[in-house]
Amino acid sequence: MPRVCLLLMLSLFVFSCQQKNKKVPDQPLVMTDTIPEKEHRNIPFVWEGANIYFLLTDRFNNGNPNNDLNFERTDSTGTLRGFMGGDIQGITDKIRQGYFSDLGINAIWFTPVVEQIHGATDESTGNTYGYHGYWAKDWTALDPNFGTKKDLETMVKAAHSKGIRVLMDVVVNHTGPVTEKDQVWPKEWVREDPTCQFTNYENTTACSLVDNLPDVLTESDAPVKLPDALLAKWKEEGRLSNELDELQLFFERTGYPRAPRFYIIKWLADYVNEFGIDGFRVDTVKHADEKAWAELYKEASHAFETWKKRNPDQVLDENDFYMMGEVYGYGISSGREYDFGDKKVDYFAHGLNSLINFELKYDANNAYDVIFEKYNDILHTKLKGQGVVNYLTSHDDGEPFDKDRTKSIKTANVLLLTPGTSQVYYGDESARDLTIEGTQGDATLRSFMNWQDLDSLPETKRIHKHWQKLGQFRSNHPAIGAGKHQRLAKTPYVFGRTYIKGDFKDKVVVGLDLPKGKKSLWVKGFFGDGTKLYDTYSDTQVIVDNGKVILENDFDIALLELAQ
Repeated sequence: MPRVCLLLMLSLFVFSCQQKNKKVPDQPLVMTDTIPEKEHRNIPFVWEGANIYFLLTDRFNNGNPNNDLNFERTDSTGTLRGFMGGDIQGITDKIRQGYFSDLGINAIWFTPVVEQIHGATDESTGNTYGYHGYWAKDWTALDPNFGTKKDLETMVKAAHSKGIRVLMDVVVNHTGPVTEKDQVWPKEWVREDPTCQFTNYENTTACSLVDNLPDVLTESDAPVKLPDALLAKWKEEGRLSNELDELQLFFERTGYPRAPRFYIIKWLADYVNEFGIDGFRVDTVKHADEKAWAELYKEASHAFETWKKRNPDQVLDENDFYMMGEVYGYGISSGREYDFGDKKVDYFAHGLNSLINFELKYDANNAYDVIFEKYNDILHTKLKGQGVVNYLTSHDDGEPFDKDRTKSIKTANVLLLTPGTSQVYYGDESARDLTIEGTQGDATLRSFMNWQDLDSLPETKRIHKHWQKLGQFRSNHPAIGAGKHQRLAKTPYVFGRTYIKGDFKDKVVVGLDLPKGKKSLWVKGFFGDGTKLYDTYSDTQVIVDNGKVILENDFDIALLELAQ
């Protein structure tokens, strides 16, 4: 053998030994350094089993510090009640870095980004700006604090390139509050009183949600003129003629009267038509006339199909436009109807594919199988063909399941393994603090994302890795959220899920509360003897023998799929 080859082989041998003996930083006992990447081809995206990540645009990631201050929003505010710099570019950056993909997220819901009121409200909690996005001033423009329309276009394309859908948070029910800088909309558009009492249908819908939150007359079909202030704004921005021409074409095409809700519906559908937004999360659903939601869905769907035809190379699949609604207080046990006391409304019959479920935070205290059986039964009977979006933490629920963040692993297990769509609230996966000193009301739920903890705290890293593993398993298997549940064994607890649609079939087995060391998981009747399975949690391949599989590790969870 030539001498040069011998030297090369010797060098490679020495390098290999050095790599094997190289010290690595200590890692948490129960987690590996990286999550094994496995191919999962041709997995259909199913909204009923999606894993949605919900974030406050202003509190997630600051991608562009140059847009942090606009409209002279410099007044002092209450704790966590002013803008903090998060923006659309910050979301895009994390998409490109693979943060969401690593977490098994296949849809992102971000708080509204339309232009907010310019002034601050003077409240008992301290001055508050519209950092949260729910105080619209102009539905046709983005707030520069959040970014530009080009930023939004880039974000949607980045998400789609990763197979992630985009849910835009939209508000039709109300405008932003009145401030020294922001005048009230004309009385033909909004009512300022009475304030809602929430005891029957009328005093929940035909009223101002809270003081100084003008309520759009969504029940009215009376034509109205555009506010002078809005016309003047458009003129100053050089887009008056274009906006008026587009409105003319919209009303000619649809035949709708020029009533307040139809203007707003048109403006919101424009974002779908222009950028290919995949769905809406609809705010304050029960506080507006329900017919508005069917009309919004119709126009958004038209815009979505128009965008698809115009951009065939960007279409992800054949899924229809998706709309999930916030009917505050709705629980899965209610089935299809929400009861106002004097009237029941089926919002699923008015354009909503899914409703946010406010019930899981209570159910989460029950045993796993009690939760899973309940949700499986309801979703495949009373709610068959519809869906619920489960959450355990949100931006305005002051009593989340684990406010003190002492049960982050249990939270992940319940949220990501319960049948239905899951909604991860930003920071669930990193145990972001929900008890911020000095805050009042919902502000304590809305601190900036704790990226520094993910970089430095071993316990946070351990929690995060657990969320990643469960999230990826859920994303790779529609059976988890949309499949049928079947208990296989009580002790240790083992269950199976099966999802079948057309030629696609997905079967998985999950074990929870497993003992450390050697453990036996009963899978008889679900997977036959000789079947090769892969535990994605421990990165172990096993074979079914005598109706069971044997694992030996210190994990208390197993996520089993067919080995590839």
